[in-house]
Amino acid sequence: MGAFMFPVRVYWEDTDASGVVYHASYLRFMERARSEWLRAIGMDQATLIRDERLQFVVVEAQIRYHRPARFDDQLQVSVLVTEKGGASVTMTQEIRRGSADGELLVSATIRAACLDSDSLKPRPLPVSMQAQP
Repeated sequence: MGAFMFPVRVYWEDTDASGVVYHASYLRFMERARSEWLRAIGMDQATLIRDERLQFVVVEAQIRYHRPARFDDQLQVSVLVTEKGGASVTMTQEIRRGSADGELLVSATIRAACLDSDSLKPRPLPVSMQAQP
């Protein structure tokens, strides 16, 4: 399976006083893309927490900011699984301009751990996720 793509529009709330996207906003954009990726592979986070007492938390993030985005830009945020461990998944994510050139703005490697919702201790990835290519 190729990279999952999620479109994002930059709103005023995402920017600083000069209309440039604030660095932490990119983390929110990537979080939204990961949430929608999970939905696309049939894993609803609310159901996982409620019925399976399982949740994902980011335990490591390496981010590089290449170029700024600005108010009203249309962006594309990608999610690509690069590694699965027993209780974690590592993804690469990119944020690119939605324009024809697809200029790279942000690149990141994110590792998320699968935890028991009650004890917050690691637990194995769900079988449905392990089966994903």
